Amino acid sequence: MIDGGQDTTRGGGSPSPVRPERLRGPVEFVGRATELAQLRQLVATPPCLILLEGEPGIGKSRLVAELLADLPGRHLVGECDDVPEPFPLGVLLDAIRGSADRLGPLSPVAGALVPLLPELVDVLPDAPPELADPAAERHRLLRAVAAVLAALSPATLLLEDLHWADPVTCEFVGYLSTHPVAGLAVVLTARTATPGSSTPIHDTLARTPPWSVTRVPLGPLDADDVRRLAARTLRLADPPQQLTATLLDRTAGIPFVVEEVLRTLAERGGDPLADDSVPFVLRDVLLWRLRPLDEATREVLGAAAVLGMTPDQRILASVLSLDRMAIGTALTAAHRAGLLHDAEDGLRFRHDLARQVVYDLVPRESREWLHLRVARVLEQELPRPVAQLAHHYRRAGSGADFVRNAEAAADLATERGDDATAASFLLQTMDIAELPRPVRVRLAAKLGRSAIDGLSQAEAIPVLERLLGDRRLPPGARGELGLVLGRMLRQQGEALRGYTEIERAVPYLRAPRRKAPALAVLAAPDTVVGRHVDDHLARCEEAESVAEASGYPAAHLAVRIARASLLLELGDPAAWAIIRELRASAELADRPREHARACLNWAQGALHAGHPEQAEALLAAGRVLVDETGYERLATLVEATELSLDRAAGRLDGLAERLRRLVASAERMPVTLLDARAELATVLARTAGTASGGDDSAEEVEMAERALREVVADAGRVGAIWPLVQALSALARLTLAERPDEAVRHATDALALVRGKGILAWAGDAVLVLAEAAAAAGDPARAAAAVAELEAGIAGRDAPLALAALRRCRELVPA
Repeated sequence: MIDGGQDTTRGGGSPSPVRPERLRGPVEFVGRATELAQLRQLVATPPCLILLEGEPGIGKSRLVAELLADLPGRHLVGECDDVPEPFPLGVLLDAIRGSADRLGPLSPVAGALVPLLPELVDVLPDAPPELADPAAERHRLLRAVAAVLAALSPATLLLEDLHWADPVTCEFVGYLSTHPVAGLAVVLTARTATPGSSTPIHDTLARTPPWSVTRVPLGPLDADDVRRLAARTLRLADPPQQLTATLLDRTAGIPFVVEEVLRTLAERGGDPLADDSVPFVLRDVLLWRLRPLDEATREVLGAAAVLGMTPDQRILASVLSLDRMAIGTALTAAHRAGLLHDAEDGLRFRHDLARQVVYDLVPRESREWLHLRVARVLEQELPRPVAQLAHHYRRAGSGADFVRNAEAAADLATERGDDATAASFLLQTMDIAELPRPVRVRLAAKLGRSAIDGLSQAEAIPVLERLLGDRRLPPGARGELGLVLGRMLRQQGEALRGYTEIERAVPYLRAPRRKAPALAVLAAPDTVVGRHVDDHLARCEEAESVAEASGYPAAHLAVRIARASLLLELGDPAAWAIIRELRASAELADRPREHARACLNWAQGALHAGHPEQAEALLAAGRVLVDETGYERLATLVEATELSLDRAAGRLDGLAERLRRLVASAERMPVTLLDARAELATVLARTAGTASGGDDSAEEVEMAERALREVVADAGRVGAIWPLVQALSALARLTLAERPDEAVRHATDALALVRGKGILAWAGDAVLVLAEAAAAAGDPARAAAAVAELEAGIAGRDAPLALAALRRCRELVPA
């Protein structure tokens, strides 16, 4: 079954041959002194979260083994597999399961783990009642795991190979980054993400606050380390320089490959300088170890590599139609050859690289047949392991079977509230060329809904765009796909593109319960340029009519929330009555995630109008709801709104640094990034030159101006009106003293945008700059028209900020 390749051994000689002794025992630990010292220092002062990352074979596991070997206290260890079921928190449950006998008193929330750890039912508290909201249930699971870890602390938690982790485990890692467990040192190992690809753990860590995770990267061994490793392994006092150079050249200094090469040399004997069969890559090492194995053993080993890291003898026997004894004999022979090693869960490949090399040696046709056979055997398992089935059918080239199981795996993940895993499976189905159009459309709609709250928006957007480019797409599908595409684009910060896609989708949406919320999105005025408030009002009225016709409470609620937001921006006092009514309603109370979103949106609207006290109360309510529901996607919006409130209230001390941290982590919710950047640039402009003078002051002003110009450019590109107006107004204020003509131009641009929107209350700052510039030039009448326009535009409006600006304008430009 395994292609044995070619024997590359050639004879040769050397003037002074080096004859290594036979290797006894494992390769010794060399190098990594700096990294080991850093790890020891970090874990000595918990809580901490450490990511040890590097390419395959770089020595991550070897380093943490060295760390734990002399580390006092309790060690909790879990290891991820490379073909995970869509089951959340598996690696953490394994780590907890192994230390259950040491558990002390537990918080009642730990009872949420009873369904996942039934064998610990005597140790855990009683299971609490199931929650109706999957997101809230998942958040309670995260809290339960944290509670158990707290009971096991002080301890060191090691989670290995997190590049294979399920998304909910990654979510828990993100949770730990902001909710550390006292006394717990967490060490993660993961492969470095390669360019153009990513994994859930890397996506999660990219969205965590940068100060919450300490990254310890591992690179290849240098020449001195390779030389020391060769000396110890080959029992040489002074290895020749040429040997070190050869090893570096052929292994790239990757420790695992270096070790395997040296291990092979030591076991084989001979002259390492003369023997140019020393492998360049691990494949050559494996070929040498495969040579003594008979064909039957190679066949079993190849099937084992197809099956995974830890071969299941029962499944192998079924796949190859052999008895268990024959399978066991073959695996034992592979173990003796050094291809497998002992582990707690049985024999397994020494490393994924070793499995991959054996896998690659199996001819392609044989690999496809083996994947198909494995899938057919797994089909008999109950419950069906749909994630594994999807993997094997995909590798077997059986597109229809792959899609069937991938969709089932995605549906299972969705039921568990794991949208990221669902999106991952559905994305893979989009690569199947022969997928019928109706099936592709159905799966794409599921993909869009999963990706909205998952981690796959950037990958899903091009898929939906390609489908929408098909003129033969049915109208209903065009509406559904256009709506989810528009929502994803908006969340990615593409305000105008997202708004336009939803506009295009609305006429094709047949179901009123889907159409009403889409129209409600179009009623929001503070998101997009090029749409007048009259358009938003018309969309809101249409949404109310459609929601009424739908008879669907959720649709009616979404429209009422949008109506309140729109009236807030318009300065209509009726907004507050609607908000009070909704917040007192059972409809909103029963939907805590919608309630959280609504409170945060209303808090922002209150800030825009100039109601800081109401904004603070709404923000506080939204923060509590986000915490209670575990709606992590809104955590960034909570923080952004809080910082905006601090800026509006003049609480500027340390605010710029907090905003910088938010901007650095705002990838968690890209739609907030421009607003956060606009707030940061505004704060920089307000504080520039206040604490120092001279060159430092000029540099601060230059930095603020550069930041504002960048926001103006980016907000203009994506059509996001609120940060654009805010940045233009702040830029006008910043340049007023030194370059009044330029300030007038920026203020005029801001006023033009506001005029196009039809909400003159947003123009207070810009009109005030125009008035101050005109007064300083001795020609106050020059700004009279703009001041009069502002006065007329906010007459009768509940807009304290704009009214305050108008009063100052009238002092400079009397009527």
